[in-house]
Amino acid sequence: MTQTTFATLGLAEALLRALAAKDFTVPTPIQEQAIPPLLTGRDLLGIAQTGTGKTAAFSLPLMQHLSADNVRSGAFGTRALILAPTRELALQIDEAIRTFGANSRLRTVVIIGGASRFKQVESMRRGADIVIGTPGRVCDLMQTRELHLGGVKQFVLDEADRMLDLGFIKDIRRIVAMLPVQRQSALFSATMPGEVASLANGLLRDPVRVEIARVEATTPKIDQSVYHLPISGKLPLLGKLLEHAEFSRVIVFTRTKRGANKVCETLELAGHRVNALHGNKSQPQREKALDQFRSGRARVLVATDIAARGIDVTGVSHVINFDVPVEPESYVHRIGRTARAGAAGHAITFCDGSERGTLRAIERLIGGPIPVAEGSGPPQPQTAPIDPRQQRHNGPKQGQREGQAPRRPFVQRRPAGMRSAA
Repeated sequence: MTQTTFATLGLAEALLRALAAKDFTVPTPIQEQAIPPLLTGRDLLGIAQTGTGKTAAFSLPLMQHLSADNVRSGAFGTRALILAPTRELALQIDEAIRTFGANSRLRTVVIIGGASRFKQVESMRRGADIVIGTPGRVCDLMQTRELHLGGVKQFVLDEADRMLDLGFIKDIRRIVAMLPVQRQSALFSATMPGEVASLANGLLRDPVRVEIARVEATTPKIDQSVYHLPISGKLPLLGKLLEHAEFSRVIVFTRTKRGANKVCETLELAGHRVNALHGNKSQPQREKALDQFRSGRARVLVATDIAARGIDVTGVSHVINFDVPVEPESYVHRIGRTARAGAAGHAITFCDGSERGTLRAIERLIGGPIPVAEGSGPPQPQTAPIDPRQQRHNGPKQGQREGQAPRRPFVQRRPAGMRSAA
């Protein structure tokens, strides 16, 4: 059987040269099945897990259509709109399009929250070929008439299920209402709950449905384990684990922004190279955190679920769920940050008593129990403290029993679910 290559899918020579320069020759299943119908102008419903190559599947045909149509957008206009659920994913899509479009003159503008609105408006003043944005900021510029959607010929909604999880459905409907009726649309989603199916029915016209069979919910290359312990034992256990050299590049997931900050501050006090990534961070702060983590200047990245999708960092040795995610699907996406590109990885979950019901839901989703870590339970007081100031503790303070660890100012004292969501 002849192997399918990008050259056999009907892509233009300029795109093939850019792909070859990056050693991309063989398409993934979603790319092989989605690119041909998109090149013919059909609408498409793509159902595939994160990390299967969806970005190239929709961006390559989109770029070919735009390059063939020798038209320029007017001020504040665009010919294509790609919506992503998070700023990180929008930036990643932009980076991919710039790579694939190395031999074209297509102009992209990223419109996302957390970055300079003024700079985005100034960029749109010249018009764009492709706008990649998050729903909130796109709606913002759309309402102030600093983004015109009347010339959009290509529309992509990426990670639709995540969009709904983040509460973007109203913004999406406002945006879609402003798009021309005559356009080509594609919707991609990892899962197909009822709300996503309803959205697809209203958005797509006679779409080609491409569904890539789900592999195991969690790859066998990820060694999973769970520690059952009280909330007060989570920070000490995290510090103890990070003493081991094999924890070389670690993502720690928390449920809340406040929790991420507290974990980050505590690890910094212990001398770890660590950064936090969550919704309250500015775009420059996010980019700096990711750059330092990718380069190895930061060993640990403490993040909320905003980082669970769309961030592809190779060499992540361990993912630690400091808090059990509320949504079982989020567990799969979190631990998928390790074991990338064929490498092995480890996923460790800390579960306190209030989180056991959620843990059971995760185990139902992945089709079996997560192995309990050897020695699971709260660390004993004599374990190495995570706060270096405790190492200078020479005796119990007033009101403290002998052998009892001193209080830590950053330990969470109530269930993390009670705090503001990321």
